[in-house]
Amino acid sequence: GAAKISGETQAELETKRGGKATHGCHRGCVIECSGIFNDKDGNFLTKQPEYETVWAHGANCGIDDLDAIATLDFLDDNYGLDTIEMGATVGVAMEAGLLSFGNAEGAINLIKEVGKGTPLGRVLGNGAAVTAKVFGVERAPVVKGQAMPAYDPRAVTGIGVTYATSPMGADHTAGYAVATNLLKVGGDVDPLKAEGQIELSRNLQIATAAVDATGMCLFIAFAVLDQPETFQALIDMLNAFYGLSLDADGVSALGKSILTGEREFNQAAGLTAKHDRLPRFFYTESLPPHNISFQIPEKELDRVFNW
Repeated sequence: GAAKISGETQAELETKRGGKATHGCHRGCVIECSGIFNDKDGNFLTKQPEYETVWAHGANCGIDDLDAIATLDFLDDNYGLDTIEMGATVGVAMEAGLLSFGNAEGAINLIKEVGKGTPLGRVLGNGAAVTAKVFGVERAPVVKGQAMPAYDPRAVTGIGVTYATSPMGADHTAGYAVATNLLKVGGDVDPLKAEGQIELSRNLQIATAAVDATGMCLFIAFAVLDQPETFQALIDMLNAFYGLSLDADGVSALGKSILTGEREFNQAAGLTAKHDRLPRFFYTESLPPHNISFQIPEKELDRVFNW
Protein backbone atom coordinates (compact mmCIF):
# COMPACT_ATOMS: atom_id res chain seq x y z
CA GLY A 1 0.00 0.00 0.00
CA ALA A 2 3.02 2.33 -0.15
CA ALA A 3 1.81 4.12 -3.31
CA LYS A 4 -1.42 5.09 -1.53
CA ILE A 5 0.49 7.05 1.14
CA SER A 6 3.46 8.33 -0.87
CA GLY A 7 4.49 11.97 -0.82
CA GLU A 8 3.29 12.36 -4.38
CA THR A 9 -0.14 10.94 -3.55
CA GLN A 10 -0.43 13.08 -0.43
CA ALA A 11 0.56 16.25 -2.30
CA GLU A 12 -2.01 15.57 -5.01
CA LEU A 13 -4.75 14.93 -2.43
CA GLU A 14 -3.91 18.05 -0.40
CA THR A 15 -3.96 20.25 -3.49
CA LYS A 16 -7.23 18.73 -4.72
CA ARG A 17 -8.93 19.47 -1.39
CA GLY A 18 -7.71 23.07 -1.23
CA GLY A 19 -4.91 22.46 1.26
CA LYS A 20 -1.21 23.06 0.71
CA ALA A 21 1.34 20.47 -0.32
CA THR A 22 4.21 22.71 0.72
CA HIS A 23 4.84 26.00 2.51
CA GLY A 24 7.42 27.45 4.85
CA CYS A 25 6.87 27.61 8.59
CA HIS A 26 8.69 30.97 8.63
CA ARG A 27 9.57 33.77 6.20
CA GLY A 28 12.47 32.99 3.89
CA CYS A 29 12.53 29.20 4.28
CA VAL A 30 13.63 27.61 1.00
CA ILE A 31 12.79 24.04 2.00
CA GLU A 32 9.11 24.53 2.87
CA CYS A 33 8.50 21.10 4.39
CA SER A 34 5.25 22.10 6.07
CA GLY A 35 1.77 21.78 4.57
CA ILE A 36 -1.97 21.73 5.25
CA PHE A 37 -4.15 18.60 5.11
CA ASN A 38 -7.89 19.12 4.62
CA ASP A 39 -10.58 16.51 5.13
CA LYS A 40 -12.90 15.16 2.42
CA ASP A 41 -15.16 18.21 2.77
CA GLY A 42 -12.29 20.65 2.31
CA ASN A 43 -12.09 21.60 6.00
CA PHE A 44 -8.79 21.82 7.86
CA LEU A 45 -7.93 18.54 9.59
CA THR A 46 -4.27 18.81 10.57
CA LYS A 47 -0.92 20.14 9.51
CA GLN A 48 0.58 17.98 6.80
CA PRO A 49 1.50 14.56 8.22
CA GLU A 50 5.26 14.39 7.76
CA TYR A 51 7.36 11.48 6.51
CA GLU A 52 7.97 9.90 9.91
CA THR A 53 4.30 10.23 10.87
CA VAL A 54 3.13 8.67 7.61
CA TRP A 55 5.57 5.81 8.09
CA ALA A 56 4.94 5.24 11.82
CA HIS A 57 1.15 5.35 11.78
CA GLY A 58 0.92 4.15 8.18
CA ALA A 59 3.20 1.54 6.65
CA ASN A 60 4.56 0.46 10.05
CA CYS A 61 1.03 -0.48 11.10
CA GLY A 62 -0.14 -1.75 7.71
CA ILE A 63 -2.41 1.28 7.29
CA ASP A 64 -2.59 2.79 3.79
CA ASP A 65 -5.38 5.36 4.33
CA LEU A 66 -4.11 8.97 4.35
CA ASP A 67 -7.27 10.27 6.05
CA ALA A 68 -6.80 7.81 8.90
CA ILE A 69 -3.13 8.74 9.21
CA ALA A 70 -4.04 12.45 9.25
CA THR A 71 -6.60 11.77 11.98
CA LEU A 72 -3.98 9.94 14.04
CA ASP A 73 -1.61 12.87 13.51
CA PHE A 74 -4.29 15.32 14.68
CA LEU A 75 -5.02 13.27 17.81
CA ASP A 76 -1.33 12.94 18.68
CA ASP A 77 -0.87 16.69 18.35
CA ASN A 78 -3.95 17.41 20.46
CA TYR A 79 -2.87 15.05 23.24
CA GLY A 80 0.78 16.13 23.14
CA LEU A 81 2.12 12.81 21.86
CA ASP A 82 5.08 12.09 19.61
CA THR A 83 3.93 10.56 16.33
CA ILE A 84 6.95 8.25 15.93
CA GLU A 85 6.58 6.92 19.46
CA MET A 86 2.84 6.41 19.14
CA GLY A 87 3.10 4.79 15.71
CA ALA A 88 5.62 2.34 17.11
CA THR A 89 3.41 1.82 20.17
CA VAL A 90 0.37 0.98 18.03
CA GLY A 91 2.60 -1.41 16.06
CA VAL A 92 3.61 -3.15 19.30
CA ALA A 93 -0.06 -3.33 20.32
CA MET A 94 -0.81 -4.97 16.97
CA GLU A 95 2.06 -7.40 17.49
CA ALA A 96 0.56 -8.19 20.91
CA GLY A 97 -2.80 -9.03 19.33
CA LEU A 98 -4.83 -6.09 20.64
CA LEU A 99 -5.88 -5.41 17.06
CA SER A 100 -4.89 -6.59 13.61
CA PHE A 101 -2.32 -4.92 11.40
CA GLY A 102 -4.08 -2.57 8.99
CA ASN A 103 -6.96 -1.78 11.37
CA ALA A 104 -7.09 1.99 10.98
CA GLU A 105 -10.24 2.49 13.05
CA GLY A 106 -8.76 0.39 15.84
CA ALA A 107 -5.56 2.45 15.80
CA ILE A 108 -7.56 5.67 16.11
CA ASN A 109 -9.48 4.21 19.05
CA LEU A 110 -6.21 3.27 20.80
CA ILE A 111 -4.93 6.84 20.57
CA LYS A 112 -8.27 8.07 21.91
CA GLU A 113 -7.76 5.76 24.90
CA VAL A 114 -4.55 7.67 25.63
CA GLY A 115 -6.46 10.94 25.49
CA LYS A 116 -9.09 9.61 27.90
CA GLY A 117 -6.46 8.41 30.37
CA THR A 118 -7.99 4.95 30.74
CA PRO A 119 -5.83 2.13 32.18
CA LEU A 120 -5.07 0.93 28.65
CA GLY A 121 -4.48 4.51 27.56
CA ARG A 122 -1.98 5.06 30.37
CA VAL A 123 -0.03 1.99 29.25
CA LEU A 124 0.01 3.08 25.61
CA GLY A 125 0.76 6.69 26.54
CA ASN A 126 3.99 5.57 28.18
CA GLY A 127 5.28 4.46 24.79
CA ALA A 128 6.43 1.40 22.91
CA ALA A 129 8.85 0.06 25.54
CA VAL A 130 6.29 0.05 28.36
CA THR A 131 3.55 -1.32 26.10
CA ALA A 132 5.85 -4.17 25.04
CA LYS A 133 6.64 -5.03 28.67
CA VAL A 134 3.00 -4.99 29.74
CA PHE A 135 1.86 -7.24 26.88
CA GLY A 136 4.93 -9.49 26.74
CA VAL A 137 6.24 -8.44 23.33
CA GLU A 138 9.98 -9.13 23.04
CA ARG A 139 10.49 -7.58 19.61
CA ALA A 140 10.19 -3.95 20.70
CA PRO A 141 12.11 -1.50 18.46
CA VAL A 142 13.43 0.77 21.22
CA VAL A 143 16.73 1.97 22.65
CA LYS A 144 16.92 3.57 26.10
CA GLY A 145 13.13 3.45 26.15
CA GLN A 146 12.68 5.49 22.96
CA ALA A 147 11.11 4.09 19.80
CA MET A 148 13.04 3.86 16.54
CA PRO A 149 12.13 6.05 13.57
CA ALA A 150 11.57 4.82 10.01
CA TYR A 151 15.00 3.42 9.10
CA ASP A 152 15.76 -0.22 9.86
CA PRO A 153 19.28 -0.51 11.33
CA ARG A 154 19.91 -3.74 9.43
CA ALA A 155 19.47 -2.04 6.06
CA VAL A 156 21.04 1.31 7.02
CA THR A 157 23.87 0.29 9.31
CA GLY A 158 25.12 3.78 10.10
CA ILE A 159 21.78 4.89 11.49
CA GLY A 160 21.78 1.72 13.61
CA VAL A 161 24.99 2.93 15.27
CA THR A 162 23.32 6.27 15.99
CA TYR A 163 20.20 4.57 17.35
CA ALA A 164 22.28 2.48 19.71
CA THR A 165 24.64 5.14 21.02
CA SER A 166 22.78 8.47 20.92
CA PRO A 167 22.47 9.72 24.53
CA MET A 168 18.78 10.38 23.95
CA GLY A 169 17.86 6.89 22.76
CA ALA A 170 16.89 5.80 19.24
CA ASP A 171 16.95 9.05 17.25
CA HIS A 172 17.54 9.50 13.52
CA THR A 173 18.16 13.24 13.85
CA ALA A 174 21.05 12.82 16.30
CA GLY A 175 23.40 11.55 13.59
CA TYR A 176 21.57 11.16 10.29
CA ALA A 177 23.75 8.51 8.65
CA VAL A 178 21.03 8.03 6.05
CA ALA A 179 22.54 11.10 4.38
CA THR A 180 25.80 9.31 3.59
CA ASN A 181 24.56 5.70 3.56
CA LEU A 182 21.71 6.27 1.10
CA LEU A 183 21.64 9.83 -0.23
CA LYS A 184 25.43 10.02 -0.67
CA VAL A 185 25.60 13.46 0.94
CA GLY A 186 28.96 14.16 2.56
CA GLY A 187 30.52 11.02 1.09
CA ASP A 188 29.56 7.43 0.38
CA VAL A 189 29.53 4.71 3.04
CA ASP A 190 27.91 1.41 1.99
CA PRO A 191 24.78 0.99 4.15
CA LEU A 192 25.03 -2.82 4.10
CA LYS A 193 28.60 -3.09 5.39
CA ALA A 194 30.13 -2.47 8.81
CA GLU A 195 33.17 -0.59 7.52
CA GLY A 196 33.20 3.12 8.30
CA GLN A 197 29.90 3.23 10.19
CA ILE A 198 31.37 3.98 13.64
CA GLU A 199 33.31 6.96 12.32
CA LEU A 200 30.35 8.15 10.25
CA SER A 201 27.94 8.13 13.19
CA ARG A 202 30.50 9.68 15.54
CA ASN A 203 31.24 12.60 13.22
CA LEU A 204 27.57 13.19 12.46
CA GLN A 205 26.61 13.14 16.13
CA ILE A 206 29.31 15.72 16.89
CA ALA A 207 28.24 17.97 14.01
CA THR A 208 24.54 17.60 14.79
CA ALA A 209 24.98 18.49 18.46
CA ALA A 210 26.77 21.67 17.39
CA VAL A 211 24.17 22.63 14.77
CA ASP A 212 21.32 21.95 17.20
CA ALA A 213 22.97 24.29 19.71
CA THR A 214 22.82 27.15 17.19
CA GLY A 215 19.04 26.93 16.91
CA MET A 216 19.30 26.43 13.15
CA CYS A 217 16.99 24.06 11.30
CA LEU A 218 18.75 20.71 10.97
CA PHE A 219 18.05 20.62 7.25
CA ILE A 220 20.99 22.98 6.75
CA ALA A 221 23.20 19.98 7.57
CA PHE A 222 22.77 18.68 4.03
CA ALA A 223 24.31 21.83 2.58
CA VAL A 224 26.94 22.03 5.32
CA LEU A 225 28.05 18.43 4.65
CA ASP A 226 28.39 18.93 0.90
CA GLN A 227 29.60 22.52 0.59
CA PRO A 228 32.63 23.80 2.55
CA GLU A 229 31.64 27.39 1.84
CA THR A 230 28.25 26.81 3.48
CA PHE A 231 29.91 25.42 6.61
CA GLN A 232 32.13 28.53 6.67
CA ALA A 233 29.06 30.73 6.28
CA LEU A 234 27.55 29.11 9.38
CA ILE A 235 30.77 29.74 11.33
CA ASP A 236 30.87 33.36 10.13
CA MET A 237 27.24 33.83 11.21
CA LEU A 238 27.89 32.46 14.70
CA ASN A 239 31.01 34.55 15.14
CA ALA A 240 29.24 37.72 14.01
CA PHE A 241 26.20 37.13 16.23
CA TYR A 242 28.02 36.12 19.40
CA GLY A 243 31.29 37.99 19.00
CA LEU A 244 33.26 34.75 18.86
CA SER A 245 36.23 33.60 16.83
CA LEU A 246 35.23 30.00 16.20
CA ASP A 247 36.86 27.93 13.49
CA ALA A 248 35.96 24.43 12.25
CA ASP A 249 37.80 22.82 15.16
CA GLY A 250 35.89 25.04 17.56
CA VAL A 251 32.55 23.88 16.15
CA SER A 252 33.69 20.27 16.56
CA ALA A 253 34.77 20.98 20.15
CA LEU A 254 31.34 22.46 20.85
CA GLY A 255 29.61 19.30 19.62
CA LYS A 256 31.94 17.06 21.63
CA SER A 257 31.36 19.07 24.82
CA ILE A 258 27.59 18.79 24.43
CA LEU A 259 27.71 15.02 23.87
CA THR A 260 30.10 14.60 26.81
CA GLY A 261 27.71 16.50 29.07
CA GLU A 262 24.73 14.42 27.91
CA ARG A 263 26.59 11.16 28.52
CA GLU A 264 27.69 12.30 31.97
CA PHE A 265 24.03 13.02 32.76
CA ASN A 266 23.08 9.52 31.58
CA GLN A 267 25.82 7.89 33.63
CA ALA A 268 24.68 9.75 36.74
CA ALA A 269 21.17 8.44 36.02
CA GLY A 270 22.47 4.85 35.98
CA LEU A 271 22.89 4.21 32.27
CA THR A 272 25.92 2.16 31.23
CA ALA A 273 27.46 0.78 28.04
CA LYS A 274 24.86 -2.00 28.00
CA HIS A 275 22.22 0.63 27.23
CA ASP A 276 24.10 1.62 24.05
CA ARG A 277 22.73 -1.44 22.29
CA LEU A 278 20.05 -2.38 19.80
CA PRO A 279 17.39 -4.95 20.76
CA ARG A 280 18.67 -8.49 20.24
CA PHE A 281 16.35 -9.37 17.38
CA PHE A 282 18.18 -6.97 15.08
CA TYR A 283 21.24 -9.20 15.49
CA THR A 284 19.41 -12.52 15.14
CA GLU A 285 16.70 -11.87 12.53
CA SER A 286 17.63 -11.17 8.91
CA LEU A 287 15.84 -8.46 6.95
CA PRO A 288 14.74 -9.05 3.34
CA PRO A 289 15.58 -8.45 0.55
CA HIS A 290 19.30 -8.31 1.46
CA ASN A 291 18.78 -10.88 4.22
CA ILE A 292 21.29 -9.38 6.63
CA SER A 293 21.20 -8.62 10.33
CA PHE A 294 22.88 -5.77 12.23
CA GLN A 295 26.62 -6.31 11.86
CA ILE A 296 28.36 -3.97 14.32
CA PRO A 297 29.90 -5.82 17.30
CA GLU A 298 29.11 -4.41 20.73
CA LYS A 299 32.78 -3.63 21.41
CA GLU A 300 32.75 -1.44 18.30
CA LEU A 301 29.72 0.49 19.57
CA ASP A 302 31.74 1.31 22.66
CA ARG A 303 34.23 3.17 20.43
CA VAL A 304 31.80 5.79 19.16
CA PHE A 305 32.66 8.38 21.80
CA ASN A 306 36.39 7.71 21.83
CA TRP A 307 37.71 10.96 20.49
